[in-house]
Amino acid sequence: MFLNTFIYLSAALVAILLGKRFGLGAVLGYLLMGIVIGPWGLGLIGEQTPDVMRFAEFGVVMMLFLIGLELQPSMLWKMRRKILGLGGLQVLSTAVLIGTFTMFSGHPWQASLAIGLILALSSTAIILQTLSERGLLQTEAGKNSFAVLLFQDLAVIPIIAVLPLLGTLPGIHSNSAPHGSESLLGYLPGWAQALSTVAAVIVVIAFTRWASRPLFRMIAATRQREAFTASALVLVIGVAILMTMVGLSPALGAFVAGVVLASSEYRHELESDLAPFKGLLLGIFFIGVGIGIDFGHIGENILLVISLTAGLILLKGLVLFALASLNGFPKNASMLFTCSMAAGGEFAFVLIGIALGGGVFTEETGRTLTAVVAISMALTPLMIIASQRLGSRQAEDSENSRDTDVEDEGSPVIICGFGRYGHTVGRLLRTQGIGCTVLDQDEDQIDMLRMIGIPVFYGDASRPDLLAAAGAAKAKILVVALKESQVATQIIHTVRHSFPHLKLYLRAHSRLEAYEFIDLGEESIYRETLDSSLFMSIDIMSELGFSTEKAQRAAAHYRENDEKMVREMAKHRHDRKEYLSRAKEYAQALDELMRRDISEGG
Repeated sequence: MFLNTFIYLSAALVAILLGKRFGLGAVLGYLLMGIVIGPWGLGLIGEQTPDVMRFAEFGVVMMLFLIGLELQPSMLWKMRRKILGLGGLQVLSTAVLIGTFTMFSGHPWQASLAIGLILALSSTAIILQTLSERGLLQTEAGKNSFAVLLFQDLAVIPIIAVLPLLGTLPGIHSNSAPHGSESLLGYLPGWAQALSTVAAVIVVIAFTRWASRPLFRMIAATRQREAFTASALVLVIGVAILMTMVGLSPALGAFVAGVVLASSEYRHELESDLAPFKGLLLGIFFIGVGIGIDFGHIGENILLVISLTAGLILLKGLVLFALASLNGFPKNASMLFTCSMAAGGEFAFVLIGIALGGGVFTEETGRTLTAVVAISMALTPLMIIASQRLGSRQAEDSENSRDTDVEDEGSPVIICGFGRYGHTVGRLLRTQGIGCTVLDQDEDQIDMLRMIGIPVFYGDASRPDLLAAAGAAKAKILVVALKESQVATQIIHTVRHSFPHLKLYLRAHSRLEAYEFIDLGEESIYRETLDSSLFMSIDIMSELGFSTEKAQRAAAHYRENDEKMVREMAKHRHDRKEYLSRAKEYAQALDELMRRDISEGG
């Protein structure tokens, strides 16, 4: 047990170092190390692979849970055209095309339909990880790949429900299905399994929607970070167990739970707690994919496997390129989109196991499909790299500067939040020729900014990868103009850790929020209502007969003394009695100072 763990973790470390050293990315490094330590390489890992793969697949479960956390239902609704339109056409067209070729090769229509649906899916884990590593998620191809992958992940639920209905042969037990041997519904008729699929999803939604919030509230009250980490793991593992027990994909259940929790106030805490586990387990999953490639079967059927792999990439690529062209993608964006999505995906292993258990096709067909999917997945990072090195990245970025999110590392200022406050700051700076890059999560705002040519990124500005993509490494100033003080606090911590050179300018909604920023050691804090209140006071005094100069001087003195008072009061805000006592003292002192300053000023 410990030896296998040591081998896997050592392989993961070597994979990261080699992938970084040769510019191949961590994913391809993981896959290659899996081949090296597997039964067809050094033979360090052998019979325990299925058990380790079951554990490593939990990395995919966590990844989809975290993806779900990023997708609030309102965001999914705004993305519906891309998800349902582009994603739906991709899955349907690919399944029909591959299914037709399979049927003409002599397979019954039931097996052909199943194979078409299985191979229509792509690898969410590999594609998102590789695009993220290479800074491509914010390009047009990256965003459209993400939308299609979302539809594919959602489509797995009905595919799982349909596969048992297509069986024509005696069922075969398979390790490819992580839930196959544990399902409580394996002996039920197909229609009953389909109903249980829907029921299980409803249970997950109901629990995460209504029961999780009070649970997290109680845990948060303990103020113990490890308790929250444990509860996050319990939630994801619990959903995975439930899905496994009823014969569903645990990853899909986790994705649904994540989407339901996306609007929760505890979303960011869940993300930060689970992210390290996800990264490590995903690495082990990719190593397991490399180990699981059956080179014995491939060697016996080398021409068949190579031709089927090439055929899969070609047929799927034709569909993807056609859809990209019909949707008006630039040529290089079409190439990157096609190269990213043309291979098979990790859900194929789950679906192949379900199909074998339901007697949809033969075991020989299942082994061949597994080999084809594994090889094509291993080729995905290489195809993405090849697409870039053909010049697609440079051309894509030039296209994005006109009509999509742009990576503009030359902007000295990054503005987080482009509502009424950030909008005013950005507009004034741009009138003086100061470039600004915007981070926001409002799709309508993003579309508007794109149309007028402002570099904009969608996402959570507290994520270091998003800040890096926006050019934080070369920027000088970060403006935090968000409504959510919790996110602003997270951004402060992220910037201090990852981009300490950035000067922070913070919007505060109130004195209390200003106190929080002062406690964190920040200096450049701007209360959003202070200046407008002072300007109104100046106008009122002028209307009552004060000279404009005297009114402005009074406002300036008030501002200076009030800022000093806020910083002093921040020290006592946790002691209510002391705070109230000091507030009275400072109010009296402020009145006296103002009278003295004004009288001295004439």
